[in-house]
Amino acid sequence: MVDNNVGASGSSEDGGIKEQDRLLPIANVGRIMKQILPPNAKISKEAKETMQECVSEFISFVTSEASEKCRKERRKTVNGDDICWAMGALGFDDYAEPLRRYLQRYREIEGDRANQEKGSSSNNNTITEENRAPLKFDPVDKRNSSRSSRPS
Repeated sequence: MVDNNVGASGSSEDGGIKEQDRLLPIANVGRIMKQILPPNAKISKEAKETMQECVSEFISFVTSEASEKCRKERRKTVNGDDICWAMGALGFDDYAEPLRRYLQRYREIEGDRANQEKGSSSNNNTITEENRAPLKFDPVDKRNSSRSSRPS
């Protein structure tokens, strides 16, 4: 999708958001798509662009719902709990609960890191590689190990 109101400077003449600022980077989208496919699979540019539009719209949709909740509660900051709430409120229950578990685990790890950093400043301890490993969000419920529980 091309914004026909973009001038030579790259800014939108109507004061709106530029296309490139509205969408996730296509390289990131492609990298995420490749993770689920067999190593020899190829993804067309059209498929990446379509997914880029879809995930960007989805993020805006969920964030808008969370933002509306915050506005009603007179808060200015959208947090992880608001996003989890919005996912459930919008009918994405299959994703809301795993996301809540991910958020809880993330907070535990961040708390552990903060405690270790406090300890390392006083007694020179270091953070282990295990604690540096990134968390992975997997919406598949481990109690029901099939992927058929995902909405289609």
